[in-house]
Amino acid sequence: MSGNTPPIDPASAGIRPPGVAAPRPLGWGRFLLQFVSVILAYCLASAPPVLFFGMDSALGLGLSAVTSMAAGLFVAWLWLRSDRAVAEAWDLSLPASWPGTLGIAVASAIGIQLWFQLCAWLAHLAGLPAVEAGLVIKHVTESALNLVFWVVAVGWFVAGFGEELMWRGFLLDRLTRLPGIQGRAWLAVTLQATVFGLPHIYEGGASGIIVTGSIGLFFGWLRLRLRGNLWALVIAHALVDTASFLAAYVTTVYGQG
Repeated sequence: MSGNTPPIDPASAGIRPPGVAAPRPLGWGRFLLQFVSVILAYCLASAPPVLFFGMDSALGLGLSAVTSMAAGLFVAWLWLRSDRAVAEAWDLSLPASWPGTLGIAVASAIGIQLWFQLCAWLAHLAGLPAVEAGLVIKHVTESALNLVFWVVAVGWFVAGFGEELMWRGFLLDRLTRLPGIQGRAWLAVTLQATVFGLPHIYEGGASGIIVTGSIGLFFGWLRLRLRGNLWALVIAHALVDTASFLAAYVTTVYGQG
């Protein structure tokens, strides 16, 4: 993808039905207002479950992830609806081929898992902390019920649907329409990957940011390659988290015998 690659063209990709108005132009001021309000809603909605159940509670931490993502997505949806861009930013239309989409998703999930293993090995050689989410894994492995809850609520809703709708959907769509970035797809993809990676500092500091950011780069590139459709990204992301949760649970529970 070159620096002159045009942004996603939803109309030519068949996302915009005939007669539907094009999205309204987006300036930097309006974008910053949208982005800050989404992040603010996300952060504020994360607090009540943790305050009620406690940070050490698997239910509290899991529900915190769910409520924060739901609030962030709701505010993002309000902005996209106002800008007539919901269908284009959140393209969950039927893919041309479900077998092809599932094949891309599974191959991507496997590739990402291998990438995690390679990064862990490189981090070990460099003396850097490995990328890990210790608190999350602790809760996931406490019981089979916790495992199911985290796979469904966090692995699929928060990570699979939520993060792809938020970062590769809302944010990438907004960036590709901004003056100075519009028409420079690689810059838009890099910026969204950076924003996606930063919150993962809890997963090993700089290692968490770099590794997660690189996954964001891949998913951003994949969305452009798929002409905006998000299904392969959603499924791949959910599969990665599901596999990680299952592996941690099996290792913890059955590795104790």
